[in-house]
Amino acid sequence: MTSAMKKGALLGAFQVLVVLSVSGRYLYDRATLPRVWVKTAPVDPHLPIRGRYLCLGIEVEAPPGEDLGGLAKLSVENGKLAAHRSTDRKGVRVWLLGPGGHYRLVAPLAFFLPPDVPDPSRLEPGEELWIEVSVSGNGPPRPMRLGIRKGTVLRPLEFH
Repeated sequence: MTSAMKKGALLGAFQVLVVLSVSGRYLYDRATLPRVWVKTAPVDPHLPIRGRYLCLGIEVEAPPGEDLGGLAKLSVENGKLAAHRSTDRKGVRVWLLGPGGHYRLVAPLAFFLPPDVPDPSRLEPGEELWIEVSVSGNGPPRPMRLGIRKGTVLRPLEFH
């Protein structure tokens, strides 16, 4: 084996280790971080450059009387996604939707779809689109799976 081939093989092995470490981190986070279902709405259903995905707006609630000031830390409280004012300049950017402590994340979440799956954002009357996310507290929630809620029944969607 020549020196150039050895260097190339070493570089390839290093890149595989980097990908495996990132994948391992996401698997660990998925298994250990708190999860919550959040009502969502599509913002932009398709961008040819990125592929087929849903761009989803996520709403959060702040405790009564608490002004988030544009930057919040997220957590799961009583089975809901909650937001508290960030005191250390870490967190996610939010904007106020109106009175009552309802905010929306400034950066929407991207949920990528397989090419052969019908668009789940096209809902029947009475249905709502929900997304299950994992919440780290230090950054934005990570999308895990979509679901359709009709009445009080939430049905997770399976993509194969």
